[in-house]
Amino acid sequence: MTALQESLRAAGVHSLLVQFTDVHGVAKGKLVPLTHLDSVLNDGAGFAGPSIWGTGLPRSGPRSEYHARGDASTAQPLPWLPGVARIVGDGFVDGQPFDACPRQVLRRALARLAKLGLQLRTGIEPEFFLLRREGAGFVPADAHDRLDKPSYDLQSLLRQQGLLQTLTSHLLACGLDVLQIDHEDAHGQYELNYAYGDALASADRLMLFKVAAQAVAEQHGLVFSMMPKPFANQPGSGMHVHASLWRGAAPADGVARAFIAGVLAHAPALAALAAPTVNSYKRLTVGESLSGTTWAPAYVAHGPNNRTALVRTLPGRFEWRLPDASANPYLATAGLVAAGIDGIERGLDPGLACTDDLFALSLAQIRARGIGVLPQSLDEAVTALEADGVVCGALGPALASEFVRLKRAEWTAYARHVSDWELQRYAAQF
Repeated sequence: MTALQESLRAAGVHSLLVQFTDVHGVAKGKLVPLTHLDSVLNDGAGFAGPSIWGTGLPRSGPRSEYHARGDASTAQPLPWLPGVARIVGDGFVDGQPFDACPRQVLRRALARLAKLGLQLRTGIEPEFFLLRREGAGFVPADAHDRLDKPSYDLQSLLRQQGLLQTLTSHLLACGLDVLQIDHEDAHGQYELNYAYGDALASADRLMLFKVAAQAVAEQHGLVFSMMPKPFANQPGSGMHVHASLWRGAAPADGVARAFIAGVLAHAPALAALAAPTVNSYKRLTVGESLSGTTWAPAYVAHGPNNRTALVRTLPGRFEWRLPDASANPYLATAGLVAAGIDGIERGLDPGLACTDDLFALSLAQIRARGIGVLPQSLDEAVTALEADGVVCGALGPALASEFVRLKRAEWTAYARHVSDWELQRYAAQF
């Protein structure tokens, strides 16, 4: 029996939740008895490859089997599932690292960064909604959460304190240093922040947060949602990424400017990874939002502590404000790294910092300043991704092809859907 197996058994663990993440950023996995830990670490838990979104694997032959090979450093008992420990799996196919596994994609990107002597640390800030089902739809969990400007509303926050405290206790027990929780700009919307860390570990923690939050919400009879914009007249949910570059124990501030320039240069393609759903572009709007308020960046610019810009620069770090709550943290971070490396290798300059409130400027003023605009639909973003060799290169040929195929299908299904808005506007008009 290995030391890890002994320690897990001593903690009362009898089963492993071998968890991996599909292309859509959804946690997948299976339960495996702890007695088979060695097999999970050496061979991996087996899955039918074609049954997993984004693999593009065949139905037969040695490449039809997907193995999630456990990363021992991630083994962690789950307090909301007594006797169960999560272990994060890296994708392997036919005995080799699977190039279309999102976690392997991020590993490759970080290895490229390491060759430059650099490490990336990130702090991911998830915003989310707590909803309840009403008929065929969803409404905010708290029926009394109705303020015109609900940001930092203590009354609504404290009415959910039981759920949020349970979630916090679980995350603390799993080693996440929870920093703060607040009520956000929309009804039923919250944000939970925890301490930053190595980029791969941060992505793993984000997935742990999602698994924990879904479980706790269900226990309270509610729905945990990371849909970017569930309500047209309310702000949407971002998943901002605070990023810093390091050389060993020292900040690598000297290359940060070129890294940021790369992120700006590849912003249209990165949108496909950071805002990967049809619904994402109800949040990333140019001009006045139906919600009347928004912090979602539509303009490709950077500026000191400027929340209206795509990149908000801060002492020792920058905040990438493009990602929304539906983003796959592994793919979004891998794209960020690839774009930043391109900026460093080409010696790009991000241009003048923007200190203006970009939301207060007209589109004509934005264009006059030479500021780019993000794609305004998933279709535009995927087209930009296809044309960007750097970001597609980070995904690799197999995953890039599969990602584009799936997102084109998503856009086509949306474009062909007849909505209630269309019926109300056109059914009796002509």
